[in-house]
Amino acid sequence: MIRLVLLGLFVAAVASVGFLLVPHDVEQIRAWSGQVGALGVVLFTLLYAALTLSPAPKNVLGIAAGLVWGFPVAFAMVYVGALLGAAASFALGRALGREAVERFTGARVARLDAAIGRRGLPAVLGARLVPVIPFTLINYGAGLTSVRRRDYAIGTAVGIIPGSAAYVALGAFGWELGPWFWVALSVVGVLLIGGVVAGILVRRRRTGDATDA
Repeated sequence: MIRLVLLGLFVAAVASVGFLLVPHDVEQIRAWSGQVGALGVVLFTLLYAALTLSPAPKNVLGIAAGLVWGFPVAFAMVYVGALLGAAASFALGRALGREAVERFTGARVARLDAAIGRRGLPAVLGARLVPVIPFTLINYGAGLTSVRRRDYAIGTAVGIIPGSAAYVALGAFGWELGPWFWVALSVVGVLLIGGVVAGILVRRRRTGDATDA
């Protein structure tokens, strides 16, 4: 829960500073991205996928991509990069084993299995939509749970759409503070608040289960 609050503050701070420092002529930035061409798109997508393998914050990259490439292209880049990284992390989790994943993520895989492994697609989808469990932890840990590959793939592919689109939209439309910016900001806020609320409910449930036991 604390991580989600800190993430929200971090994203808000970076976005605010970025919008203040961005030149008024955003079209110049996007003209530069056009000069970089397809190579820049491919390199950014691969970079995003690579960062998905680590716990490093990636949402700021989504904001930056939206500013530089505009919404349609940036969303495609971030979405594909996240899917590639999630698939690679899932495979690495199974290859490395439980001890290595727990040491890398600092979390107990047994808890993750209880949270999503036994519930399959609905749990993966819910965890992606409401980020109560860190993205990287789900990627690696799911490979060690009983969740099926198909459920993991579908839940991830659908569940990351709102968050990815919202962060990209912050960068794509934030410089003009138009209606789409406020929609995106609202979605990000709902996702972060939802994660905090879900985290509180999960902790209360664990406390209740421990008391009953």
